[in-house]
Amino acid sequence: MARGFESKSVEFQQEEAARGRTVKPALTSEQKARTARRATLELARIRAAEDLSRATVPAHRRMLEQAIAALDAQLGNL
Repeated sequence: MARGFESKSVEFQQEEAARGRTVKPALTSEQKARTARRATLELARIRAAEDLSRATVPAHRRMLEQAIAALDAQLGNL
C-alpha cells in the first residue's frame, strides 16, 4: 500500500530535525557554574549600564560607573 503525502512529510520533517541537531559536549559541573556565573555578571552589567543611561544624580552615576568597572574586571577574570 502506498504511503500518503502526510506521512512522507512527517518523515521528512523528522529527518531534517535529526540532521539539524548538534551534539554538544557534556559540560562538567565546574564549566556549568562558570557559564552561569558569566551569564549572571553579563546581565548585571547590562542592568547597570541601563541604569547609568537614565541616572541624573552625579553620586549615583559614579556608583554605577564603579559597579560597571567591577563587573568588567570580574568578567575579565573568568
